[in-house]
Amino acid sequence: MGSIAYLLQQEKHYLRLFGAGIVNGIGDRFSQVALLSKLLELTGSGWAVGAVLAIRVFPFLLFGPLGGKLADQFSRKNILIITDLSRIIFAISLAFANSADDIWLIYMSTFMLAAGESIYAPARKSWIPLLVKKDHIIKINSLEQVMLGIVLIGGSLFGGIVAFYFGTDLTFWLNGLSFLLAAFMIASIPFVHRKRESDKEKRTGIFHSIQTIKKLVIASAALYIVCLFELIVPLFNGIDNVLISIYAIQEFHLGDIGVGLFYGALGVGLMLSFMISQRITQHLLFIGLAALIIEGIGLMVLSHVYLAWIACLLYIFISFASGICNTCMDSIVMQETPVGQQGFVFGWLVTVSNTFIGISMFTAGIILEAVSNRMLGLLGGLGFVLTGLFLAMVYWTKQKKRMMRKESFDTNSRGEDTR
Repeated sequence: MGSIAYLLQQEKHYLRLFGAGIVNGIGDRFSQVALLSKLLELTGSGWAVGAVLAIRVFPFLLFGPLGGKLADQFSRKNILIITDLSRIIFAISLAFANSADDIWLIYMSTFMLAAGESIYAPARKSWIPLLVKKDHIIKINSLEQVMLGIVLIGGSLFGGIVAFYFGTDLTFWLNGLSFLLAAFMIASIPFVHRKRESDKEKRTGIFHSIQTIKKLVIASAALYIVCLFELIVPLFNGIDNVLISIYAIQEFHLGDIGVGLFYGALGVGLMLSFMISQRITQHLLFIGLAALIIEGIGLMVLSHVYLAWIACLLYIFISFASGICNTCMDSIVMQETPVGQQGFVFGWLVTVSNTFIGISMFTAGIILEAVSNRMLGLLGGLGFVLTGLFLAMVYWTKQKKRMMRKESFDTNSRGEDTR
């Protein structure tokens, strides 16, 4: 923890963004835990819960690319402040849904909160390289996993406690307050006058940005693999998101306490991943893919475990590997993409990832009608392993072809020189 404090002391601008992310994230987790409970209380319908989860996906599909483009065109600081402040009223409005006739209010507010997040996320990600020193990028990305870990522990464990003892409505008011506090914390960050590559260029349309990103992906094998990663991995990630609650309740018979316990274990693993992630300086892609394979193996083992305490340890291990993998992938994007295009890239990645996770969760729910919980968990873990091996093979193939083209070019050049 001493290294975390030292790093945050060196990056004081990021420290405020880090703190805002924790406040914002915990408030959002509080609200999510309470919202599902309130829906079941008002409707008694699992369909209503599924509808809310689906509604959270659509805004990312609609606004993710737009949010990324806005981040490249306008002040990222202002975007974060505006999206935080604009979400306050929708967060609080959930407290006024008191009957089945008010379900429309829950659906509308859920959509608007997710829309704000779809604009907020790429702006926040692409602001980080402007706030921190270039040689701290990997360490800061590993700190992002620590932030997620704190949010999971604080939001999932304590959110359920607050909702149980003080009622769900209080959690919605706390979420609104968290947006306000986060906006004030971000507002205290000075405007960074570091010259950006996008400042040298005229503002371009979305189609020009798509062409630019296409060229970047073709030119960078590592960035190409990250894009494939965001296309494939979320298809299996959704399975984990569904199974963690099902494992806790149906397989280990721990009830809601077990759900909070398992999410807390995930948070601990993400925080511990900082110990390794901060030390990574090279071979980001291969380390990230190795961590993905290890995560898959952990999920496969989990599907055969019958003791709750071993399951907790495995969830720590799984999220530990996940944190390392996420750090590597985010760092590759920041290293391989010009700063002026990072908002658009992260916007598309957020869009693809959240959309495919939503599809995966919906599909997993259907598959569970025919396949056992543990069998689906085994298949999900196997999917991670095969994806890691497949992406490593694709990268090796692309690098081999590139070397062959380079050798051919060098041979032709030497031939011309001898004439």
